[in-house]
Amino acid sequence: MSENTIPLPINYSCHFSEFREGEQFARIHSLGLVLSGEMELNDGITKTIFKEGELYSARKNRLLKFAKYPPKDGEIRTVTIYFDEAILRDFSREYGYQAEKKDNIPAFIKPDQKALTAFMYSLLAYENLSSTELLRLKQKEALLLMLNHDPGLKDILFDFSEPYKIDIEAFMNKNFHFNVNVERFAYLTGRSLSAFKRDFQKIFGIPPRQWLQLRRLKEAHFLLTQKGRSVSDIYLDLGFENLSHFSFAFKKQFGYPPSALQAK
Repeated sequence: MSENTIPLPINYSCHFSEFREGEQFARIHSLGLVLSGEMELNDGITKTIFKEGELYSARKNRLLKFAKYPPKDGEIRTVTIYFDEAILRDFSREYGYQAEKKDNIPAFIKPDQKALTAFMYSLLAYENLSSTELLRLKQKEALLLMLNHDPGLKDILFDFSEPYKIDIEAFMNKNFHFNVNVERFAYLTGRSLSAFKRDFQKIFGIPPRQWLQLRRLKEAHFLLTQKGRSVSDIYLDLGFENLSHFSFAFKKQFGYPPSALQAK
């Protein structure tokens, strides 16, 4: 998905092998249902498994890791409905919803509502639907069901404010393992890219990309030597896109491949 692409209102997904999203950033509010297999969401603190028949809802502008696991000899299937800012602003004006408080709002939740689950299953009949008007009606129906079940969701769905300026050092030390670009980190800390790079250099003494790789490699070395983790188990969790890139960077930094630590 490109930087500026808004997902289709309803997405039907299936994979026969384990699948992880490329960029670990939720840019838009979503509500999904696991049709088969299991899906894992991880915000860096909380890791939750969603099984067949369970709902998940992710908040926009949050760092979030996705992993989808198919059942044995089967496929992982999900259906997701997305809520872009245009539909949310229209809905807010029509029904008078406004966000009030912003404290302690999670990156994702596990809704538990029979009517909402039944609604998500009903979307399977619309897989080939191309009518924009009907898709908008389905988005509105989903919002009404969600808010009827949990009125407090208005504080998440109708918060149209941009991220505010926060402490870079604490944020980066907490979130360095997310596989997102520097532009995302700048946005989430409430800064332009140039301001982020300038402030980052003052705090850490090196550019963001260089710091991110070094921080991830140091964490990898710690996990391998002190926690007994395996190479294949950690490279994705630390923001590396593939094993070969991780092994090459590790050897360049420490003088030996990560596999050498496991052999000891």
